Order: sequence, then structure tokens, then C-alpha cells
Amino acid sequence: MTIADPEAALMLTHVPGDRRAAVATLWRLDARLGEVLATTSDPAIGMIRLAWWRDALARLDDAPAPAEPLLQAVTTDCLPAVAGAELALLAEGWGTMVDGDPAALDAYGAGRGGVLFGLAARLLGRADDADIRAAGAGWALVDLGWGQRDAAFRVAALTAAARALAPWDGRTTRRLRPLGMLGMLARRDAAAGPGAERRVATPARVAAMLRYRWFGR
Repeated sequence: MTIADPEAALMLTHVPGDRRAAVATLWRLDARLGEVLATTSDPAIGMIRLAWWRDALARLDDAPAPAEPLLQAVTTDCLPAVAGAELALLAEGWGTMVDGDPAALDAYGAGRGGVLFGLAARLLGRADDADIRAAGAGWALVDLGWGQRDAAFRVAALTAAARALAPWDGRTTRRLRPLGMLGMLARRDAAAGPGAERRVATPARVAAMLRYRWFGR
């Protein structure tokens, strides 16, 4: 399974080679959980499917992975640097949005993006902290908001993204700059507002990502 998001794929090319497989597998897991919501029209069924992933991930701490290629990759690439129970929190984060309730946006940002970036920081050899989790929460909310046709929901998601990103000053340690590349774009997208045109991986956005990677701004 490849990384469909071209900006996330570019981010991964700047992850150190010895950590790249682990971070890529983490992003693949996030994408698979997103597919559960995207391909389920009944919220109850969506929760059941996400619960399966949550429980399967948590069991990796005590049992071999089942015959599911992504779970086997998680075991090989991500454990024991992060625990299966910690990865299971990502499924719970996605579950907060199964009903599409705008009231759950803050919980979704923290539960999906905050957990994703926090675990990625650990895989990159750094402790996760409030700053990198804020960057991740904002990124996840921008990602969700721009994927919505409902204008009111998009406004709510981008407003929540700006709120989540507010505590982060835009800086990361050099080791975490690949994650900062995505957080920086999220800050720009949230500030631009729902009426702005957003096309991913344009030359200008790629240039901004590379500038951040090398100079941290």
C-alpha cells in the first residue's frame, strides 16, 4: 500500500533511512483507518470496523500479528518502539468522527493527528510533546476539512485547526522537521480560510516544504 497523499510522501523522503519504513507504516495505518470511515455509510458499522482495528492493534503487544499484511508490517516496523496499545489510540481517534459531528472536531484532531504525530516523533527517536501533537492535530483537521463538500463543516474544521495550531510556534527540532513540513502547510491552510483554493503538492507548496526542512521556517 503506497502513500496516496503526495505531500506526506514527500515528507517521508526526508525521514532518515533507518526510520523511514516505520513512519511510512504508521502513515499507511492512518490511511487504512481513514478508508474505514470513507467506505462505511452506517456509523454503527463504522464503529464495529474501527473497533476491530483497535483491538487487533492492542493485541500485538501480547500475540503474533494475524494474517493481515498491514498488521504484520506494524509488528515488524513499529513495535516495540511504540506499543500496540498506543497505536490502538489512533483507531479511537478516527472513531470520534464516525458520526460526522462537528462537536467532536477537537477530539478528532487530538485523537487522530496528535496521536499520529506523537507516535511518529517517537519513531524518529524523539519524545513526543505538546508542540508536535498540536501540529498533528492541526494537520489532521485541515486534512478532514478540505475533504468535505459541506461548507459549514469545512469552516468548522478549519476553525478547529487554527485553534489546535495556536499553541505551536511553528518550530520543531531538526529531527522532527519532516513532521513540521506538514504542520507548516496546515498552518497556512488554516490561516487562508475555507474560501481559498487548495491544491496539494503544487511547486509553491513543495518549495515551502523544502525550505522548512532545511531552514525550519
